[in-house]
Amino acid sequence: MEGIVTAVSTSTTHTFSKSNQNSIRLIAGLGVEGDAHSGKTVKHRSRVKKDPTQPNLRQVHLIHSELHDELNNAGFDVSAGQMGENITTFGIDLLGLPTDTLLHLGDTAVVKVTGLRNPCAQLNRFRSGLMNAVLDYDEEGNLIRKAGIMSIVTIGGEVKTGDTIRVELPPQPYRSLDRV
Repeated sequence: MEGIVTAVSTSTTHTFSKSNQNSIRLIAGLGVEGDAHSGKTVKHRSRVKKDPTQPNLRQVHLIHSELHDELNNAGFDVSAGQMGENITTFGIDLLGLPTDTLLHLGDTAVVKVTGLRNPCAQLNRFRSGLMNAVLDYDEEGNLIRKAGIMSIVTIGGEVKTGDTIRVELPPQPYRSLDRV
């Protein structure tokens, strides 16, 4: 399974949206170089308040561009980086990947999928009604979180728009993604 990087984004401050860049550098064990969420321990403010010593399982946030298309078709004006993601992808069912999947980005970088992004109220401050638009339910009534996935950097390297993404599934049995 392969896909493509359609955008890369970063922010040095804890802003909701991130600015698109030509490239970003991933640092093993830390995240995106210069990004406010980079570090070995949690950087998301709500998680820091609970326990600042928690490991940072949210070093790199990925969203599939197909979600942006879906949201734009529903009347929301959303583009790459605006929902806080570092890497925007195309062609991979990110939400269907199992935990611990490795994503090979470009020539050298590798991230390990840790779980789902849990949508928060900041989405509604960005675009009214956006939080409900990124939540859905399956046939059994289980909540589906569509706001992307989180990962940690296992091998650093440069990632840029147009890079290929190669998916390496973990050994079976697979573990479904849960929020992190």
